[in-house]
Amino acid sequence: MADIRDILDIERVPSTEGLRDSILGISDKTKLKKNVPSNVSKPPKRPEGMARELYALLCVDRKDAPPLLPTDTGIGYKHEKAKLGMRKVRPWKWMAFTNPARKDSSVFYHWRRVADEGKEYPFAQFNKSIDILEYTDAEYSQYLKSDDWTREETDHLFDLCQRFDMRFIVIQDRYDSSKFKKRDVEDLKERYYFVSNTLKRIRHTGNTHYHEPKAYDAEHEKRRKEQLNRLFSRTPEQIEEEQSLTQELRKIEARKKEREKKAQDLQKLITGSESPAEPRKQEKRPAQRKRFQSQIKMKVDPNVSEVIGIKFPDHKASGAATRTSRMRLPANVGQKKTKIIEQKLKELNIELNPIPTEEVCTLFNELRSDIVVLNEIKNALSTCMFEIQTFKHQYEAYKPEQTLEIPDIISKHQNELMDVDKN
Repeated sequence: MADIRDILDIERVPSTEGLRDSILGISDKTKLKKNVPSNVSKPPKRPEGMARELYALLCVDRKDAPPLLPTDTGIGYKHEKAKLGMRKVRPWKWMAFTNPARKDSSVFYHWRRVADEGKEYPFAQFNKSIDILEYTDAEYSQYLKSDDWTREETDHLFDLCQRFDMRFIVIQDRYDSSKFKKRDVEDLKERYYFVSNTLKRIRHTGNTHYHEPKAYDAEHEKRRKEQLNRLFSRTPEQIEEEQSLTQELRKIEARKKEREKKAQDLQKLITGSESPAEPRKQEKRPAQRKRFQSQIKMKVDPNVSEVIGIKFPDHKASGAATRTSRMRLPANVGQKKTKIIEQKLKELNIELNPIPTEEVCTLFNELRSDIVVLNEIKNALSTCMFEIQTFKHQYEAYKPEQTLEIPDIISKHQNELMDVDKN
């Protein structure tokens, strides 16, 4: 209310809380004068014609110093100072530590809380390394020999893969071209995946878990990169020519569709004029037959919907595309199914947005589709069980002396479905 009175230039009315001050004749201005120290100068008067909000941005009461720490109290342009606690701070100590991710046993020093003394260096958990397969002399001589690659060059490639975690761009940059033949990134990848897939295949037994080999086509990758370079190196004239050709193609397709439609209409007129007029009863029969067939379908399966998983669209458009776009749920998947998928993924301790590699994209989409299918099957089974129980009660009410027994195979399928849902 005080702000509204200031905006409308209305005198302030003393409240009941300040009744003592109003009786004694103590005004707000005199209280401010008493509280303000003598060494603090008066704030400058607001110029005429300047808005009060603008003046508050330019001038702060008593000209307080800015806060020591940034605060975000949500008040607006006026921020309170940070309130520092008065409790005793936790002691820190300059102590030595070793990084388990390093293999040279180097000792470093840093400030650390005394309570954390003796604990493992926390950033060591982010040191993730890739397990690179190693081969023996017998395996190389029997399975891995190549006319284009020597044993020493293959050892150099696998050593770089171990050092740089299969970052083939870096590996190709650090490759010893002076000692060995100069290789492209595609050649290095092709050799690595050939050796890895061969070792996995010869070492696979019935007791070990076997991963499917990762196929890599170096020639296809070279052609793909060459096409991308051509796409990105187009001149503005070539882009305009392509757009004009695309528009012309659309016009041709539209004219083609129009001609086909006219030809179909003409064919209908010709066939209609040649065929004799049929009686009205025969015209009604197909419609009655269709209606009867639809009624039969509704009677056979009225509540159980068709079990279909998620159909992810195939991205076959020209140009580059990210793998994350393949993992997006289609627009026809409702909010209820989305919540069911997220809840099931949390129960399985699976991330909602995993790293979109080729294998992860395929398996992740299949898993979500299977979750939807399983949920629809479970709902359909619950509906059938409810109808069976309803028919059982109706039968027993009609014939009290008899009991309708439900086959064991139905309850067996229900229990199996529940076990699948839990697992």
